[in-house]
Amino acid sequence: MPDPNVATTSEHGILGVRAGAEPHPGDVGHCLDRFPPAADLAGLVERHWLVSWELPPGREGSVTLLPHPCVNLVLDRGRLAVAGVGEERFTYVYRGTGRVSGVKFRPGGFLPFLRRPLVEITGKTFPAEQLWGPAATALAERMAAARGVDELVALVEGFLRERWPPPDPQVELVQRIVATLLHDRTITRVDDVTEMFNLSPRTLQRLFQRYVGVSPKWVLRRYRLHEAAAALARERHRPWAEVAAELGYFDQSHFIRDFAAAIGMTPVAYAQACRRLQAPVST
Repeated sequence: MPDPNVATTSEHGILGVRAGAEPHPGDVGHCLDRFPPAADLAGLVERHWLVSWELPPGREGSVTLLPHPCVNLVLDRGRLAVAGVGEERFTYVYRGTGRVSGVKFRPGGFLPFLRRPLVEITGKTFPAEQLWGPAATALAERMAAARGVDELVALVEGFLRERWPPPDPQVELVQRIVATLLHDRTITRVDDVTEMFNLSPRTLQRLFQRYVGVSPKWVLRRYRLHEAAAALARERHRPWAEVAAELGYFDQSHFIRDFAAAIGMTPVAYAQACRRLQAPVST
């Protein structure tokens, strides 16, 4: 059984500041809340999340995210969908009043439900009905009508319990590796992982393709870039080279390339945008 007390994803991922102009009276804006799963589901589910917003008529906002190596079950505009691991940043535009809710599965945690390699759905989103049939449609209707978070969470957790898969020892191994990539700053290369877990590079790659949907190198880089973007947004006058070195990037040009490819701008430009409280990224 995977250890439910060990986090396998970070709290980072929202880039910079919320896009939009100066605050307006009554503009409650964008709010993200996270909720732990029930104890019996925590081996495969990392957390529940709820994004809500309230904007005056004629106003719109946006939020840009750098996804985690996780599958999400997402209810948006009354439709329930399975979202595979997103490889690129994406921007969600919102208007009026609304909410989007979801279940973030642990890396590897959705494979027992899907029962085919997760790499097949990487970068893809498809209706939950394709996996669970009419029951998913009924669940979406009940979730959309839910009056509060407790009811919302109870509905989706009951649905998952009815379809809970048998234990898979490979899930536990994958989660131990992913947790190491997230928490152990001494890990700077995939070779460090193969040595630590006594796996061949080929075995590790195949394990991640099947259970996570992306490579171990991708996961390591993504978690470090999550931390880098969060540090530059939080400590806006801190030298970016110092942040890079702290995260194990000893080649500054390598860090700049990775950061710019994922975020869309250099570390210097990103930090400057955060200091000006401007939206540092766009679609």
